[in-house]
Amino acid sequence: MKAICDFCFRHCALDDGQLGWCRRRLCSDGRIQGIGYGSIPAICIDPVEKKPLHHFLPGTETLSLGASGCNLSCTFCQNWTLSQRLEEGMRIEPADAVSYALRYRIPSISFTYSEPLVWQDFMLDTARLAKDAGLKTIMVTNGSFSREALMRILPSIDAYNIDLKGDADFYSTICNGDIIPILDSIYEIARSSAHLEATTMIIEGVHDAAMVSKLGSMLHERGVAVWHLTRFFPAYRMTDRRETSEAFLSRMLQVASGSGIPYIYPGNSQLDQSTRCPSCGHLLRTRPGMPLPPSCPSCGCGVYGGANPQGDRA
Repeated sequence: MKAICDFCFRHCALDDGQLGWCRRRLCSDGRIQGIGYGSIPAICIDPVEKKPLHHFLPGTETLSLGASGCNLSCTFCQNWTLSQRLEEGMRIEPADAVSYALRYRIPSISFTYSEPLVWQDFMLDTARLAKDAGLKTIMVTNGSFSREALMRILPSIDAYNIDLKGDADFYSTICNGDIIPILDSIYEIARSSAHLEATTMIIEGVHDAAMVSKLGSMLHERGVAVWHLTRFFPAYRMTDRRETSEAFLSRMLQVASGSGIPYIYPGNSQLDQSTRCPSCGHLLRTRPGMPLPPSCPSCGCGVYGGANPQGDRA
């Protein structure tokens, strides 16, 4: 009888001795277990804006942890040396990460760089200890949760950045994935008490105005308030394309502005990243990292994540 892994949308059915699709889950004696628990090859202190999160704990640093592995195989992956390989790293315990953040007064811990879904056992152990210690928790993810994993993770993560990489055809041909569980997860997280921002990396010659408009509509319909459109740089198996130009990104931002999403930002870019009131256009701040008011001083419109040092909804 096969054992079923419920860490992501794939629900891999594994025979004894068989690895899951992500290569981080193994069936042993009829039970699924993780491989490489606590092996963290990527540890860094980042500005929280690098996740990117522009409306959560602005101007603070976050302790970023990244284990190896992923449940997708995007040909353009910007972190492929971590996500597409099983790299050994420094072995740490969840309590070690929490103690470090507390010692250096870092207000949050981020699970990032690769795909935390495939090492969610370590992520959840760390996140629960972090929350008990008064720290905030952040998950940067491709969003391809299983229903079981989403319900398991939601109570322990305060803020999410989820990639919506492209349309359904993009996922099937470029990512070896499926858009449906990602859209479902975005909807569930957006209607929860958690903070949510979404990201789409724009690949010139792959993404176009029609796709960006469609993605914006899907995100808006599911309640997303903050959307990052970031520039692509050649990597992994997509080195034949040039980096996305600032001019093309600017055009896609114009398209995105018609989506109804109130806060839209360029990423990996020199373009304007100021924040304006979505109701009256009043300038709220000139750059990410500055505080956000709880409401617009000009018209009184509430600001998502504004003025709350813990990043909760205004």
